[in-house]
Amino acid sequence: MEKRIALLVSGASGMLLPVRFLALAAAHPGVARLHLVVSRGASRVLFHELGPERAGAEGLVTAAGLDAAARAKVVIHRDHELDAPLSSGSYRLAGTVVLPCSSGTLGALATGSAATLVHRAGAVALKERWPLLLGFRETPLHVVHLENLRTLAWSGATIVPPIPAFYLGGEELHRFVDAYSQRLCDHLALAGGEPALRWRGGDGSPAAG
Repeated sequence: MEKRIALLVSGASGMLLPVRFLALAAAHPGVARLHLVVSRGASRVLFHELGPERAGAEGLVTAAGLDAAARAKVVIHRDHELDAPLSSGSYRLAGTVVLPCSSGTLGALATGSAATLVHRAGAVALKERWPLLLGFRETPLHVVHLENLRTLAWSGATIVPPIPAFYLGGEELHRFVDAYSQRLCDHLALAGGEPALRWRGGDGSPAAG
């Protein structure tokens, strides 16, 4: 049976993740409809990570490079549209994916806040008990993150952190390992490291340190 799924994009770094998932899911013959919601925060991250022409839901769809058949499956909703079908459990879905899942969205889902469509659609997935997949990417984790993750796991969500598949190898993995190792050094007060591995501000300049 063809499925309806939702992709909720919140404002965390890692916008290549929803781009690639959208490309795979929309092209899958088992998917009849893919509902896409991009939060305001996610639009800003898209702007910084993929460029101004990729900001917003339409830009994300363009970045996914969908053919006409796959594009026809995608329905875009605005994050303020709380009257969208995704706000009701009577509109049945096969599953909901939050990718990437920001710490703010994680907290909203754990506490039942539903001020936006991203949050409301996630809450609906929890109460209706269909699959809710959370691509939470944050490091390091503090106790509030862990308690929220625990609450959501107990509530039925599946926590799917975007962890690299090291067995694939490749130069890109070396860059990830470099950045991760530098983060560990930061927490040991070992200053320095490669500036290019640090977050660049809105003006594109490397962060200090």
